[in-house]
Amino acid sequence: MNIDTRNKILSAVLGITIILLSWLLYDSIVTPYKVVEEQKAETERVRTRMLTLKDAIVNYEARYGHFPPTDGGLDSVVTYLSTDSLMISMGDSLFRQMPPLQYSPESMVVNPRDTSLRFLYTRNDTLRPPLYLIEDPMTDDAVGSLSRTTMRNAPNWN
Repeated sequence: MNIDTRNKILSAVLGITIILLSWLLYDSIVTPYKVVEEQKAETERVRTRMLTLKDAIVNYEARYGHFPPTDGGLDSVVTYLSTDSLMISMGDSLFRQMPPLQYSPESMVVNPRDTSLRFLYTRNDTLRPPLYLIEDPMTDDAVGSLSRTTMRNAPNWN
């Protein structure tokens, strides 16, 4: 084998190695970034759903004069959204969801991360004004507070 043939073979092998290593470097950077971006989008969907649930609870309070009870409170909100004529006709425009989520009264109380989990709801009516807390069972995200009136209707992630 002469030196020119050996150099051509070596150049081809090194060129293929460079292309392969470049692809591996690119993939090692892009794949974790995509995972992080998907997690951020999922967190944003959950937070948006929690804020729309907060809006539904505030509408419930405006209609009935009190927040739903702790026991069965989210079911009361679903019933309200399903039976109130204004909520039936305007619910999808009042409570917009981030794609790919769709509006339905039953889905308002379900966590988009894991559809077998519902948001946690608690009411504290021993204080004035009455307070409530909506929590995500998978994270520390919450809307409202049971003890601080300044956090009424406010998310804790701002």
